[in-house]
Amino acid sequence: MFRATLLIGAMLFSTLSASAVTLSDVKDKLPWNSFKNQDQKEAEYLLKIRKEEAKDRYIKKKLDRDPTGYMTVDEYEMISMPKDKRLEEIPIPKPDKPYEMQFVPEPTYEIVRYNNPPGSPEISLGRNFRFRRQQNAQGIIAPDYSILVYPSVYHYPKNGVVACDLFVIPLDTKGNLVARIQKANTMHRDPDPILSTEKSLDNFGAFRTLTPVDFSADGRKLLIKEKIGSKDDGIWQTHAIIYDFDTKTSYKLLELRDAIVYYWTAYRDLKLNDYRWDIYPLGFDITEPDRIVVASYAYTGGTPIFLGNWSIDIRGERSKLISLTPQNVQVSMNGFKMVQSGVVPKMITDIEQKQLEREAKLDKKAKRKKEKEELKKLKDDYKSEIKELENNYKQDIKDLEELKEKVEGTTTENDLIQIKEDWEEVHDLRRELKEMKEAQKQEERETKNLIKKIREQGVSTSIPTIED
Repeated sequence: MFRATLLIGAMLFSTLSASAVTLSDVKDKLPWNSFKNQDQKEAEYLLKIRKEEAKDRYIKKKLDRDPTGYMTVDEYEMISMPKDKRLEEIPIPKPDKPYEMQFVPEPTYEIVRYNNPPGSPEISLGRNFRFRRQQNAQGIIAPDYSILVYPSVYHYPKNGVVACDLFVIPLDTKGNLVARIQKANTMHRDPDPILSTEKSLDNFGAFRTLTPVDFSADGRKLLIKEKIGSKDDGIWQTHAIIYDFDTKTSYKLLELRDAIVYYWTAYRDLKLNDYRWDIYPLGFDITEPDRIVVASYAYTGGTPIFLGNWSIDIRGERSKLISLTPQNVQVSMNGFKMVQSGVVPKMITDIEQKQLEREAKLDKKAKRKKEKEELKKLKDDYKSEIKELENNYKQDIKDLEELKEKVEGTTTENDLIQIKEDWEEVHDLRRELKEMKEAQKQEERETKNLIKKIREQGVSTSIPTIED
């Protein structure tokens, strides 16, 4: 009997012991101490790391206000990427003022007709051209002030050859006409020339230049004269060329020279090809805008002999003689150029200088104020971020305290597991909600920046509604 009782007691004790061990095992898996020792330490560590990251971002934003060497390789490569120079804004050039001079006359400019008198535009090369090996000549401005066309002349010293390209610079659409022309810069030119001469180095000392003569009345065509010759024996011949901006093609009017040779051979029994003679493009005919007018001369070693005024269609058709006397012919003057007209009086220059000094002081003061506001905003944002991190940490600790009460009050394994799952689900929802709020804030910032850019460009920011 005693043995049976002892055996039953041992069995009951072992059953109770097995039951206690199972519940303890569960609480070892999901107890408060586990959360306290692991999750709280992890939360404290993450708070410390996030504070350090926030401080690093704050310092970096302060440094990024002005470019410094404290940047990553990717940021440096992004800043160092080549930029399109055609998009850079060029200020109006001003004369240099040496430090020992108190006053430097500031020139004034005016816009005049380019082809005046007719056929007069020529390329003037400076004395240092052969040393610099490149020079930009006088440009012509379209009748609608949309573009400027200028020749760029090159010298190849090895063979003494001179060649030329014609480039187009789109003009600014803002400001007065003189300022728009003054801002024209070769950085803004179209990369490819509209017309180029032959650049062969076979003939030593040969030169080929392109000189704009005038635009047509509608500004869609340009008359150009190409001069070919040698530095040893002068000009060999001149060609008239028409460039069409609509089709982006050019046509050399060789038929005109053939017509002049034919006329003097057939009617005057003079073989011009046995002599040196040339043409001088004068411009577009004022009565027939689709025709150009040229004058022709023969060289005799003394006074040139006039060979008549001639005209030809811009497509190289229907050449005709206008007159055999050097009378004035009517040609249109459509293009423009800018020339110096005088200097600004010293009194006005002094007044403008004082005004600029006052504006510089105001700009400097406004810059300091703006810089102070930016620094304050960065600091306030940094403090707000730190405060938010601390509040999140406190909330996590509070959640752990609530979890502790639930864990200590439960007695079954299923309850503990359900508590753990609910706690993780709440944390996941809070994390998703936080991410959604941050994404919403980022979207609002991007929208504000977009609206700001649109307003700066002068575009309406009104959004159409359903009623509209």
